[in-house]
Amino acid sequence: MAGELTGKVAIITGGSSGIGKGAARRFVEEGARVVIADINRQAGEAVASELGEVARFCRTDVASPAEVEKLVDFAVAEFGGLDIMFNNAGISEPLGASSLLDRDFSDFDRIIRVDLLGVMLGTRFAARQMAKSGGGVIINTASIGGMGGGVGLAVYRAAKAGVINFTEGASMELGPYNIRVNAISPGPIETPILLGGLDLPPEQAEQQRRKMLEAMASGQAISRLGQPEDIGNAAVFLASARAAQITGHNLVVSGGTSSGMSRKIDEVQAKAGGAS
Repeated sequence: MAGELTGKVAIITGGSSGIGKGAARRFVEEGARVVIADINRQAGEAVASELGEVARFCRTDVASPAEVEKLVDFAVAEFGGLDIMFNNAGISEPLGASSLLDRDFSDFDRIIRVDLLGVMLGTRFAARQMAKSGGGVIINTASIGGMGGGVGLAVYRAAKAGVINFTEGASMELGPYNIRVNAISPGPIETPILLGGLDLPPEQAEQQRRKMLEAMASGQAISRLGQPEDIGNAAVFLASARAAQITGHNLVVSGGTSSGMSRKIDEVQAKAGGAS
């Protein structure tokens, strides 16, 4: 359905690459005006330029309350309002991270601040604006990694579990303001940074990466890895009038990755350094 977001103003955090970039393209195709928020200025400006006059870039660290507040103000100043907030920015642990017994958790603060606090801040400042203007839609990127246990990525999994729980609670609190809040939990999505953190020599890393990608695809009912546009399509739906009665929901977009299939992926990835 073309034009589902016509006249809407959206912010997409982490919009310079991967899922965020794919979602930005889909939002623009459906008629939205979009603010690309990202810590990577060069890549973010390139995406905004590619999308044309309906897009702007705002350099933002989502872990900073002041910068997220400035981001919302920027969207309102540039486009006159804010209808959709897609809290998508996130980081993870490298695939070469040590096992749980050896972890020093030195990256804990940054991962939690970006992946969980960033969602909370984006929700708070967007909701303040939306409450004044009659409502809106907030979408948070979670992960199937936050829906159950697994090998590795302990901090990332904990943060994403927090996103799912926070989304449900926020939907209850913000419902009276006509603000819907939902999450999307992707499975493996084929992006340039997927599995890019292997701490191995280049040739060996590429061989291991291919094995892990094959394991991911074979661990799904639909045996192809997801694409950024798959998540973009889900976000368009949740932001549209077709989802008017959907709030507090975690939409899983994983190609049918079950817990049993996840274990197969975990086993292969664990061999690369205890990650999942």
